[in-house]
Amino acid sequence: MPRLLGVDVPGRKRIEYALRYIHGIGPKRAKEIVTASKIDPAAKADDLSPDDLRKVMAEIQKYRVEGDLRREVSQNIRRLISIGSYRGLRHRRGLPARGQRTSTNARTRKGPKRTVGAIRDKAARAAIKSK
Repeated sequence: MPRLLGVDVPGRKRIEYALRYIHGIGPKRAKEIVTASKIDPAAKADDLSPDDLRKVMAEIQKYRVEGDLRREVSQNIRRLISIGSYRGLRHRRGLPARGQRTSTNARTRKGPKRTVGAIRDKAARAAIKSK
C-alpha cells in the first residue's frame, strides 16, 4: 500500500484509480497525472517502483490537493459566513447552499427529523414534563 501525500492509496488497484483516494484528484486529473509521468495506467499501485512513485509525486505537486485544498475550501466558507452573504447564512444554519428544496428531502444537511408540535399521547406528555 503506497503512501502518497500522507494518504494510503490501495495497492491492489490500478494506479489511475488508486490516485483518486487523494482529496482533490478525480478521474480526469488522475489520468493526466499518469500520462504526464509516463506510467502504464494498467499498472497496480503496489507494482510501481520508487522511481515511478517519485514521478507521480512530482506531478501531484503541481496541483492543490489534500490539506491545502481542504484549508482553502474551509477559508472560502468562513469568508462567506463573515461577509454575511446568502450562501454564508445557509452554511451557518446547516442548510443546502445551492438552491435545493428543503420542505422535503435535504436530510443530509438538516440531519434526522425532529418532531415539532403537540404530542397526543398522555404518557409521552407526562414523560416530557417530568424532565
